[in-house]
Amino acid sequence: MLWLAENLATILVSLAVLAIVMLVIAAMIRDKKKGKSVTCGGCSGDCAHCRAEHAAKIAEARRAKAAKG
Repeated sequence: MLWLAENLATILVSLAVLAIVMLVIAAMIRDKKKGKSVTCGGCSGDCAHCRAEHAAKIAEARRAKAAKG
């Protein structure tokens, strides 16, 4: 009983960290089942394509801003 009392804070912090890790893993599994990728922000996994698509969106936004301005 004395050991438990002496280590209660460590035990509680460890349980809190474990709970947070379990929630993160559960969210990652849930996202994976929904088809979302953990690494590429939800794209197909072709990171070269993601960068190209992002660059195209930025260029389009600049063209739209220039047309308005």
